[in-house]
Amino acid sequence: MPSFASPNLPPHAAELDDDALLDIVQRQTVGYFWEGAHPVSGLARDRQKTTGDPANDLVAIGGTGFGIMALIVAVERDWIDRGAALRRLLQMLDFLERSPRYHGMFPHFINGCTGDTIPFRRRDDGADLVETTFLFQGLICAREYFAANTAEESTLRDRVNGMLNQTEWDWFVRGDQQLHWHWSRNHGWAMDSPITGWNECLLSFVLAAGSSCHPIDPKIYHEGFVAGSSFQNGRAYHGISLPLGMNFGGPLFFAHYSFCGLDPRGLVDRHADYWDQNVRHAQINHRHCVLNPLGHVGYGPDCWGLTSSHGPGGYVAHAPDRDLGVITPSAGLSSFPYVPTEAMCALRGFLIKPRKRIWGRFGFVDAFCENRNWYSRTYLAINQGPIVAMIENHRTGLLWDLFMAAPEIRIGLAKLGFTSPHLSRDFAKAG
Repeated sequence: MPSFASPNLPPHAAELDDDALLDIVQRQTVGYFWEGAHPVSGLARDRQKTTGDPANDLVAIGGTGFGIMALIVAVERDWIDRGAALRRLLQMLDFLERSPRYHGMFPHFINGCTGDTIPFRRRDDGADLVETTFLFQGLICAREYFAANTAEESTLRDRVNGMLNQTEWDWFVRGDQQLHWHWSRNHGWAMDSPITGWNECLLSFVLAAGSSCHPIDPKIYHEGFVAGSSFQNGRAYHGISLPLGMNFGGPLFFAHYSFCGLDPRGLVDRHADYWDQNVRHAQINHRHCVLNPLGHVGYGPDCWGLTSSHGPGGYVAHAPDRDLGVITPSAGLSSFPYVPTEAMCALRGFLIKPRKRIWGRFGFVDAFCENRNWYSRTYLAINQGPIVAMIENHRTGLLWDLFMAAPEIRIGLAKLGFTSPHLSRDFAKAG
């Protein structure tokens, strides 16, 4: 098994060209999902430490989806053997198929040894539709990538299709004609969580509309997700107009999670141009850190990026209007497709921070706060995975091409009224 866990950056890393530096960052970060995976299930641990593995068996369903995409990148770049990656994916499917699901949906967290549901919070001990979406994003990419006419790859494709077909998207539509995020056998719909935008959930509606067995009516998207009071924006922040979402755009993962697979380039519906939305969101986030209105230590063109992460006071959805001085490397690095020059400036800027504190066995640590001379001693699956995926989409478009070729994605986009260069003109008019 290849080793990814050398804790040291090359001493001349700052002198490397951009491609060589991106190779180092992607490859080291992949280790989180290869060597750092749970030893029994092969799924992604929710978090890892810079030294040693955590004492618990907490694995993350959404983080696993991002991890699957990272493994595909590693195979494509010859960092992991194709057969070894396939065996890992089949191990993961074995475990997932034995784990409890709720009308086909997985919970947010499960036990990596037993598969038992681990509650995320009070009353959240059942289905998590959005985390399941991110798992399926990775599995669909794997199904499209492992397309050889062999027994093992055919088995993987069949098993992924079986899991997708068992997912009852339509069951999560309640009487108010909205798609709901959570359901629990113990608490029912007590969390009362209709999914309204703008946020990270666009992909859930694409998958739900494109389902071959349990699709939702497209009006659930247009009259539910889009109709929310926080969907449209149109105001300017730091001189940049923002089409959608909350003030200042919110945490940057909104522009990353659904778009590790969904290609936003030319992705348009009657509500928005999603490439334009994501670029402007990233630009606002960057501009805020450069202007640094709160005077945080270290902020600037070579140190920016606000999104959900750990911080000195715990886990926070960091954003320009909730700026506690915590920089999360994933925010800038996962924005390479949108603002490549600014993202590379951040990457090179991170290299001049104390290396033994900002970098370790699985790449850049989750976050840091120079106001308090604090550097995280952990990594987080849902932040490490998008670094690999979005840098690869910037470099080659690999995951975008795989995901946008999937039939359920093409059907879902067409039904919801999207156009994209990935869809033929005739297909886009279908549905």
